[in-house]
Amino acid sequence: MASPIRFVLSGKANKILDSIPGYRVQNHCMTNLAICAAILAFSLAAADHPDFSGTWQFVPAKSKNIGMMAEMKLTAIIQQSPTEITIRNNNAGQPQGSETRFDLSGVPVKNETPMGDKAETVTKWDGDKLVTTWTSPGAVAGTQTIRTETRSLSPDKRTMIVESARGKSAPMVMVYERK
Repeated sequence: MASPIRFVLSGKANKILDSIPGYRVQNHCMTNLAICAAILAFSLAAADHPDFSGTWQFVPAKSKNIGMMAEMKLTAIIQQSPTEITIRNNNAGQPQGSETRFDLSGVPVKNETPMGDKAETVTKWDGDKLVTTWTSPGAVAGTQTIRTETRSLSPDKRTMIVESARGKSAPMVMVYERK
């Protein structure tokens, strides 16, 4: 006798299984339930991540290890979807800003560093933090510089912290407040 599982998986009509009262209805209900559970799980996973969307003003007084950036008047405008984040950085006094795009599924994206160098970015969620690894050419020919940027929100979602670490140096911590 053939296994009933083979018939269920094949999706073909089966006289033995179809003769069981309510089998087809039960089978369709289970399929629909499984689909709904998968959609719910995906939705809940996406809901766990913070939404960085909005306009953010850089606050040098609350930031650390920022050097000459303390004089800058930066504004970051962030648009976020379930699959990507786009950040438009504007510096007061400059005619145009820069734009950076991060793919939230971990697919590498070509971007420019703040200094204008070409870089490859890989972004992924680590709990409620967004971690981006920037890989760009090093100062010495044939070398690479790797910088890790970790973006997070305060519990009240009014402050964004961007921590940027390279090697063993103390990280630069940029603090932004929602406008």
